[in-house]
Amino acid sequence: MVLSISSTCTLEEVAACCNAVRFFQLCVYKRRDITAKLVQRAENNGYKAIVLTGDSPRHGRREADIKNKIIIPELKNVEGLLSTKIVADKGSNLDALANQTRDPSFSWEDIGWLKSITKLPILIKGLLTHEDALKALEVGAAGIIVSNHGGRQLDYCPPTISVLEEVVHAVGGKVPVFLDGGVRQGTDIFKAMALGAQAVLVGRPVLYGLAAKGENGVRRVLEMLKDELELTMALSGCSNVKEITRSHVRTKHDRQLLSLL
Repeated sequence: MVLSISSTCTLEEVAACCNAVRFFQLCVYKRRDITAKLVQRAENNGYKAIVLTGDSPRHGRREADIKNKIIIPELKNVEGLLSTKIVADKGSNLDALANQTRDPSFSWEDIGWLKSITKLPILIKGLLTHEDALKALEVGAAGIIVSNHGGRQLDYCPPTISVLEEVVHAVGGKVPVFLDGGVRQGTDIFKAMALGAQAVLVGRPVLYGLAAKGENGVRRVLEMLKDELELTMALSGCSNVKEITRSHVRTKHDRQLLSLL
């Protein structure tokens, strides 16, 4: 589980109630001391990695949030550290909070600072290109999460499945590559693994299950994805995940190459 920095339960509460492998998602605040405290809390409470969100130097224009004048709930992880009671006269409270508190100057060069304050591996989330994947390796990232932030940061950015292989080739097996975004069925997981992802992240389906049937809904969503993946593997002749290979999928690029032959 990747716990959001914006969760409505503290990272300590989550650590105390489950034994799952837990990562902590991090956005860097203008006040670096607050960021450092959050990282240390994650390390002290058994989280196994820091997932650094790298695609949000500024908050994207989320028109639905602006139209609905979204007001975010209390952010428990920064309670007592950072005031989140920001009044936005027009539009999104979330937008105003993000732009007022997050550090837009955080860059590749600052990854060294982040590595200096923790022993945890750092995964960078939000990369979509060959060039950024190479840069992530250069600054010492322990893993890459191919993500477009659920399509909510920048209009017209590519679907993550369409750029996954580009990132995988750039990395060349040096660090794990994960896929985030668009996973709705077990077949999506199968395609991602065939294109080189070691794992996928699932966001919205979990929230749908939670909204519909609470904890049991979440459990059912994960069971459905697992069952669908196993069925897809069986029908594709794969008895284990190591047998899922590039030959099991054909992309638009593959079809274009075949048409030239």
